[in-house]
Amino acid sequence: MYTDGACAGNPGPGGWAWAVPGGAWASGYENPSTNQRMELAAVLDALRSLDGPVHVISDSTYVVNCFRDGWWEGWLRRGWTNSAKQPVANRDLWEPLVALYRERGGLRGEVTFDWVKGHSGDAMNDLVDRLAVAAAAGQVAGRGDAPPDPDALGPPDDVVGRGPASGGTAPDGVTGRPTPGGAPPDPRVPEGHRVAVFGHRPPELGGYDPNPVSDAVRRRMAEVLAAKARLDAGLVVLTGLRLGAEMLGAEAAAEAGVPYVAVLPYPSPESVWPPDTQQRFRILLDGARAVVTLERKAPASKDDARQALTRRDAWLVRHADEAILVRRSSDATLARLARSLEDHLGDDVWLIDPDELR
Repeated sequence: MYTDGACAGNPGPGGWAWAVPGGAWASGYENPSTNQRMELAAVLDALRSLDGPVHVISDSTYVVNCFRDGWWEGWLRRGWTNSAKQPVANRDLWEPLVALYRERGGLRGEVTFDWVKGHSGDAMNDLVDRLAVAAAAGQVAGRGDAPPDPDALGPPDDVVGRGPASGGTAPDGVTGRPTPGGAPPDPRVPEGHRVAVFGHRPPELGGYDPNPVSDAVRRRMAEVLAAKARLDAGLVVLTGLRLGAEMLGAEAAAEAGVPYVAVLPYPSPESVWPPDTQQRFRILLDGARAVVTLERKAPASKDDARQALTRRDAWLVRHADEAILVRRSSDATLARLARSLEDHLGDDVWLIDPDELR
């Protein structure tokens, strides 16, 4: 049984679909919604509709990894909070879905999951994709005993366009990280297991000059990266090299012997910084394995710069397998960011609280 979700905006009008090869199918909608919600809704409706053993094939790592990697077990132990101690997003869908899985999958082994690459020529994946897009576009539901003719449906979502394939709201409201079933990755993205760094700026890390708080954060990040590198030789850090946690992430990567890639929103973002900070930036830039500059021209205004940074954050989220978030739990300014990263990456978000390192 194949599933897919689509959303025209994030949030926006959403649609979901599932289909059994040569057999039953269904689609539905929600407005407003997100791609994550629609991916979940498809699986939930399918398991409620189909009896007996069900093998779920989805292009959403958000769905598949939850069950293959046991995210749900941690959520239950923590009372439906994630590793960042925040409420699990989309609990209203996750809770009944997990209950069905525990009953039919965990106890009887009737429910299993596999991932398929989206837009890779898999006819059934393309079919549910088109069904979901049609449901989102028309806000209509459908159901039948045999899948409709694909030629009678609209174009797939890589033509129509939809929100981020994993849904949710990314940092500062940017569109989020496509799962491997979403848009193809930027060809400049490095190979390997990618860890993106986010977090506080210098005022929340003891100031702009070297200080015990930022030193402790850097050391802790280096410890985390060194431990990860022992488990995955292909580890690579993605950092925007902004002042604060992002620069510390590059320095921690170098300290741990892990390569890092600098992801710049536009050419020479350091040009407005003080000379000593510019020098630090350029040293780190020289030490990067690669430099990805996302836009060709520097912004003409502060508002343009903010928008470019938002797009850069979207790129980072879209291409990360994990994230490190430097955030004081007592600081509400990054609470939204913490929830957004959890939406996209599940339990693969490492939270470093500077207050706990003192």
